[in-house]
Amino acid sequence: MQLGMVGLGRMGGNMARRLMMGGHEVIAYARNPAALEPLSREGATGTTTLDDLVATLRAPRVAWVMVPAGAATEQVVMDLAARMEPGDTIVDGGNSFYKDDVRRMKMLRDMGLHYVDVGTSGGVWGLDRGYCLMIGGDTAVVERLDPIFRTLAPGIGPIPAAPGREAATGTAERGYLHCGPSGAGHFVKMVHNGIEYGLMQAYAEGFDIMKNATSADLPEDLRYHLNLADIAELWRRGSVVGSWLLDLTAQALAENPTLSRYTGFVQDSGEGRWTIMAAIEEGVPADVLSAALYVRFRSRQAHTFAEKVLSAMREKFGGHIEPPAGG
Repeated sequence: MQLGMVGLGRMGGNMARRLMMGGHEVIAYARNPAALEPLSREGATGTTTLDDLVATLRAPRVAWVMVPAGAATEQVVMDLAARMEPGDTIVDGGNSFYKDDVRRMKMLRDMGLHYVDVGTSGGVWGLDRGYCLMIGGDTAVVERLDPIFRTLAPGIGPIPAAPGREAATGTAERGYLHCGPSGAGHFVKMVHNGIEYGLMQAYAEGFDIMKNATSADLPEDLRYHLNLADIAELWRRGSVVGSWLLDLTAQALAENPTLSRYTGFVQDSGEGRWTIMAAIEEGVPADVLSAALYVRFRSRQAHTFAEKVLSAMREKFGGHIEPPAGG
């Protein structure tokens, strides 16, 4: 298939590469010609204006938007919509708020355009590992885009089906899923990121407890000088707390056991807040996820080793770099 890619950052650029590796034709957009050069050398057609992007795409057009959620996404969607024709599709693959998806879908529908929201997980590793895709939108449109989703997703790979799902023939086993109508994809991705906050916080607190096992407040015979890098590596092998997040933590500790290059300033990108808002609206207790979000707020005031662990994990899985000291 042919697809236009708007946003060539950490994820968008590699998604374009994965699509080209899968035989798709990518029309890439960036205002700065220099940003287009690497992808152009690899086979993409580069454009520096949205007019050129839309003119180069064949009808019915598909434009995938991969820019920061909020005002940037809103502007790009509006600019594309003004240039596209009935039957064309805009895909938002960023981390937009699901209620914004519903609003945009209705606006674009009135213009004869289609809108699909895709929660995308995979971070900077997605080029090789593939991307987990949580999709919302009209069934017919999602089915038409299936070749794109199938190429971006990890595929079946070595992971066995869960017991009871051995005969399943859906796409979940391949790493992508049509979750429901407009907004459903980003709603599921929002909760995914809320869970991520909780998992990361659990690891961070655990390693902080072990780091402080030498505390002078403890009896001398109960003080332990623990090698956290070794313990992280140990837990990767047969432990019930093994996970990709633990793999990344082990890597960070192996590189720098004290995590001295991290201050522990931990950003939140919005999805954690939205998850708690949804929990409040639904009347669902979310104690752990709420606490994990509040710890990120606290991290911007005073830093513990736990927050350094969080910073290390965020950099490893998503390339998220701490802001300079002072925030």
